[in-house]
Formats: sequence, structure tokens, C-alpha cells
Amino acid sequence: MISNRPTVPTDLDRVTAWTVTEPVGWIPAERYLAELAENMYRPEWTWIAEIDGRVVGRALWWGPRDSAHPVALDCLDVDPAAGDRAAIAAELIRAALAGFPQPVQYAIKVAGGWRDDPATSTAVEWRRAAAHAAGLTREVERLQFEWAPADGVPPSTGVLRFAEASDEEFLTVFKRIAEGSLDAQTRANVAVKGVDATAREEMDFYLRAPSKREWWRIAYTPEGQVAGMAIPSATPYNVNVGYLGVVPEVRGRGYVDEILAEITRIHAANGEPRITATTDMGNAPMAAAFRRAGYRNTEIRINLSNNVQP
Repeated sequence: MISNRPTVPTDLDRVTAWTVTEPVGWIPAERYLAELAENMYRPEWTWIAEIDGRVVGRALWWGPRDSAHPVALDCLDVDPAAGDRAAIAAELIRAALAGFPQPVQYAIKVAGGWRDDPATSTAVEWRRAAAHAAGLTREVERLQFEWAPADGVPPSTGVLRFAEASDEEFLTVFKRIAEGSLDAQTRANVAVKGVDATAREEMDFYLRAPSKREWWRIAYTPEGQVAGMAIPSATPYNVNVGYLGVVPEVRGRGYVDEILAEITRIHAANGEPRITATTDMGNAPMAAAFRRAGYRNTEIRINLSNNVQP
């Protein structure tokens, strides 16, 4: 019989001895231990499936160091000798979700062209089936991009003027950009919560990020009209593009390139060796903008999450 439970400190050696052999992103012992020390992984967020005391499955849930609950499933694996991997993993996810009161997501990380590789597609499919069975049914495939100084710093063209602004001004622009957005998460949030609540949540997310508020810029046309905004951001691991957008009335004029260039320049001026960015597979204009700016596609993320809560 299979049992599922969160770990206790005495399980640490068994948790860190686990390795994933399939071609998907996973968390090795060194990273787990480093982030365990930072309180981003925790014993009570680390779940294992056991058969007669033998670990046959592992689910590593992650959250910010000051969070009461995890926000993401970082790594999921089941011993192929244990039986139906999807069924075992689904029960492992369900057991953990019962104690998590807020929405979470699971990102399966793979290389581009993963559907054409049998080993990778098999690894994705049983994990996806498990996530869906456990209630993580909202699915968005996202492109991960990366920039390095060797890719070149885009020069300022003067097409747009960038300036700092108040939180109230930024909130107004967040609301305007949400209208007609191609981002799947934004669209889902707007459908459930409305534009005002979605804009407030998005701005609050970036205010809480481990970045600097003084990086934020509103973009203006030469005539003084608001064109959009640039919000360079960061995670505990590295800086990223964060949030950028163009307001509806001036979309289609190429301003996205200018705003992305401003974000890149801000990070580059701070000496950052790496900038990451993501966008939905279906957001072709944004993906094209990243490529024009010298960002390279480094992986695919299949994001699976439970329903947006009002």
C-alpha cells in the first residue's frame, strides 16, 4: 500500500539521495539543501510517497522565504518500478494540496522540440496527467528566454521617453495594459476578478519582488502620451524582464521593442550578467520582440495550475 506524507528532518538523506533520470528539469541535492537553508524549501512542504517504508515518489514544493504556504511544485518524480506513475503522482499532489489554501502551479521544464523526442514527451505526459488528475487543469505553455552582455545592449533611439512615476500612475497603466492582453494569466484573472483587481494584484506582485522600485518607468511618446511601461524585476535567482506592456491605443507601432530595450539597458547598466524572461507560446508578438532584442529561447515551461480564485 502506498502512503503519502510530508517529510520530517530525519528524512533529509532519503530526500536528497533522489535523482531524476528523465530529460526534464529537476532539483538536485545541492540546490535543495541551499534553498532549504533559505527557507524556500521546507520539510513540511517536501512530500514523499512510500511503499513499506521505501520512498517511491517525491514532490518538492517551493515558496518565498517569508511565505506561509508554497506557491509552486518545483520537482515531481515517481520510481517507474512502483507502478502507475501518473496515478501515484496524482495522489501525492492531492495529499499536499489538501493543506494549501491558495492557488499553486507546477512548471514542467523541457528543451524546445520536446514533442519530437519520445523520452521527453513520455516524461511530460505522465506528469501532466498526474497534475490534471489532481486538479491542476489550467495549462499554458511558455517560452523561457535569456540575455547576456555578449548579445548586445540595445541603444536608446529616443522614440520614447521614460520616466519614474507614482504607484497610482503605474496602477492606471496596469489597468490599461490588461485590456486586450494576450497573456493567458492576465486574461484568466480579468475574466474572474475584473480589470481593477487584476491590475492591483499584478502591481502588488512586482512591489513584493526582490528588486528595486526605482527601476520602474512609464513610457511616453514625444507628444507626452502614455505609451506603456517597463518594470525590470528579479527573483531570488537572477534579474528578469518582469513586466512590460503597451496601452491599447498605440499598439502596433513597435513600441514594445523600445520598452524591452529600456528594461535591458537598466539591468545591463547595473552589470547584470544574465537577464531572463518568459512569455506564453501563444503570444507570438512578444516572443518575436524578445528574439529581435537578442534574447535566446533556452527552454519550454509547461505551466499547470489550479483555478483562479475570485
